Amino acid sequence: MAIAILCVSMSAPAYARTSPADTLNVIDEAVVTGTRAKTLSGFLPQTISVVNYDQLAQTQRISILPTLDELVPGMFVTSRAMLGYGVSGGAAGGISIRGLAGGSGQMMVLIDGHPQYQGIFGHPISDSYQTMMTERVEVLRGPASVLYGSNAMGGVINIITRKSLEDGMHTDINLGAGSYGTVEGSVTNRFRDGKFSSVVSGQYSRSDNHRPRMGFEQYGGFLKLAYDFSDHWDACFDGDVTHFNSSYPGPVSGPLFDADQWITRAVLTLAVNNHYEKTEGSVSLYHNFGFHKINDGHAESAAPQKNLFRSKDALSGVSAWQSAHLFQGNTTTVGFDFQNIYGKAWNQVIETGDDLDPMADKTETEVAGYVDFRQDLTPWLTVDAGVRVDYHSVSHTEVVPQGGLAFRILGGELKAMVSKGFRRPTIKDMYLFRPANPELEPERLWNYELAWKQSAGNVSYGVNLFYLKGDNVILTQMGESGPLNVNSGAIENYGAEADFNWRISGNWNLMSNISALHMENKIVGAPEFKAYLGVNYHNGPFSITAGGRDISNLYTVVGAEPVKENFFLLSLNASYKILDWLSLWARGDNLLAQKYEINAGYPMPRATFMSGISISF
Repeated sequence: MAIAILCVSMSAPAYARTSPADTLNVIDEAVVTGTRAKTLSGFLPQTISVVNYDQLAQTQRISILPTLDELVPGMFVTSRAMLGYGVSGGAAGGISIRGLAGGSGQMMVLIDGHPQYQGIFGHPISDSYQTMMTERVEVLRGPASVLYGSNAMGGVINIITRKSLEDGMHTDINLGAGSYGTVEGSVTNRFRDGKFSSVVSGQYSRSDNHRPRMGFEQYGGFLKLAYDFSDHWDACFDGDVTHFNSSYPGPVSGPLFDADQWITRAVLTLAVNNHYEKTEGSVSLYHNFGFHKINDGHAESAAPQKNLFRSKDALSGVSAWQSAHLFQGNTTTVGFDFQNIYGKAWNQVIETGDDLDPMADKTETEVAGYVDFRQDLTPWLTVDAGVRVDYHSVSHTEVVPQGGLAFRILGGELKAMVSKGFRRPTIKDMYLFRPANPELEPERLWNYELAWKQSAGNVSYGVNLFYLKGDNVILTQMGESGPLNVNSGAIENYGAEADFNWRISGNWNLMSNISALHMENKIVGAPEFKAYLGVNYHNGPFSITAGGRDISNLYTVVGAEPVKENFFLLSLNASYKILDWLSLWARGDNLLAQKYEINAGYPMPRATFMSGISISF
């Protein structure tokens, strides 16, 4: 069932343009992901979607990913349960953008512009990205390797963490419970006193989920401390930690027992920032690390596992950039990145607790410099060009260019972009398990894109076309001595995306998006058609949002005998403010009780419900 289309206008704050575009009378939003410095999106050639905290909080979800899945065209997130994604075999939380998969390390998650991925396997950990820490999310669809390097070949999701902007103390508490023994709770305290500000959050959630041996439990916290030294200089420290215990039951055709995971992920960041009239920049240190303990489980008739898979990893780095207006209409950004990538994997004997010899214990370094040059040639035309030179201690030097044009014409924005993306082979690809091959080269991709965006009165919409072609994709093939990772794959995808928003009245808002994708080489977890249509009604203390999502030609199995899924999901969120400080809320997902799978062999739950309270003071 296809929906008539087009996406959610991300209700991010709007900014009137400054010269030279004042005469165009166009309202635009400021973003930081397509460029390091905050810039109105109409001056950038990239396609960027923005989802703010109010939109995330309205759905009453602990994780940001289900909401992004609905609101961002071209993006899809796999799932297997009501709560929790997990890792390893049977896990979900695979993020794809335009058919490029985060599970393969082909797209990147950032936190405040810093890369976040597992050091050994090179992919995001989806259970780490929580609503409580998020001020807004910017999703750049298309390569972003000039600014962010390897793993950003398909796009980036930039989580911008919460801030406290007003003096005083504000506390938000959210509690909920629902189907399959699911409970969730979070508390966030924001404080500001003059030049000092802080944000402290904590979160807990658990669920039995809809199949036996599929329990999930998670708890975590977020801390942000900031100090304004002057009008021009400030510093901030961020810390985020997440721990989850997850079980997976195996596919229905081959149930597993004792398949348990104990995962801890954390990130620490320290940044010093400067802001002047003609220049701004930042220097930051970050350390993203984790500890994984996994029991791969056993069939009912088989003997239990004798060993646990253990790993620890770290992604540490220094990032520095400075942006300057060298002359009228110009913005030039120069940046430097250094990363140390560490990963160790080994088996631990369950009976004795003894550690066996490491299967991999590797450290890699990466250093890069980049320049992005943006120039307003006329009041209605901006040209952008950038290049990154990136050196890796194993896979050596990669040169990454990009270029684009942004036209502000006919009351709208026309954008054209050509960009290169790349992904270096991971520690797993080169050194871990039987197919490992230390001779692998980076995957490479070129992206071509044309986009149009316009706002007129209460209506806004955007349409974009893209074509991407890549080679050197890492595949596992059978050789004379067994399976081996080789650079023999190719990518050729093209498609269209559109979004639409209509503020019907002060109380009603219509929002929709659609994306169509053609993949010459099919992958799992990337639907060929995706559409969302939602309606929001707000009247005094009462608010309700109803949304329908249509997914077609979602491959769960590829190869000689492919399997595709088609389904339509209906959701409903409602809230009522009883007092100034107290609200009731309820949420229903898959209200039509559709039978479907996103991961092969893992049927999704039918209709599920959650309800709870929100307290603010």
